[in-house]
Amino acid sequence: MKFAIIETGGKQYKVSEGQKIKIEKIESAEGANLNFDKVLLVVDNEEIKIGTPYVDGAKVETKIVKQGKDKKKIVFRYHSKNRYRKKKGHRQPFTEVEIARIVI
Repeated sequence: MKFAIIETGGKQYKVSEGQKIKIEKIESAEGANLNFDKVLLVVDNEEIKIGTPYVDGAKVETKIVKQGKDKKKIVFRYHSKNRYRKKKGHRQPFTEVEIARIVI
């Protein structure tokens, strides 16, 4: 089994070839190719490479599938006994990418 751990948008993701993941929004067109070079760990069957902090020469090649917004999250603030109520909604933008290849 081949997988890698990449870092993007301040978060870390465990990815394998053929997988689709939603990451923080990246300004790029749909269908464009994207390379992640911040690879923290690569596992290829029995071979394990751990970066300090990143693995040298490793990259993950991806293709942008779509740009979109997540489901609405409700932000509700409430103070009891003070008639204070505020309701606000938020939709986080995301980029969905498909992992094409993990290069060691």
